[in-house]
Amino acid sequence: MKIRKEDNVLVIAGRDRGKRGRVRFVYPRENRVVIEGINMIKRHTRARGRARQAGIIEREAPIDISNVMLICTRCHQPTRVGFRFLEDGRKVRVCRSCKEVID
Repeated sequence: MKIRKEDNVLVIAGRDRGKRGRVRFVYPRENRVVIEGINMIKRHTRARGRARQAGIIEREAPIDISNVMLICTRCHQPTRVGFRFLEDGRKVRVCRSCKEVID
């Protein structure tokens, strides 16, 4: 996938458009990502013995991967991601705007 865990991304669509955050989880089969502090939902939970307290818990919900753009580590701009093979045969991600290797 073009976006991986621990990447910094910019949300380009939806309720949180314009916000930046770090990717916490990636779900490749569903094409979704969970970003710190983005797409917060309120979950009403029931107590389960002494293990968990009942109440309203705020947590991040997954957002579609098409609604985020990777922020380049070199030029610090939201960018599209390409791939390139290095001389040693490794496949790496490349920033489309500044042509630098992201990995």
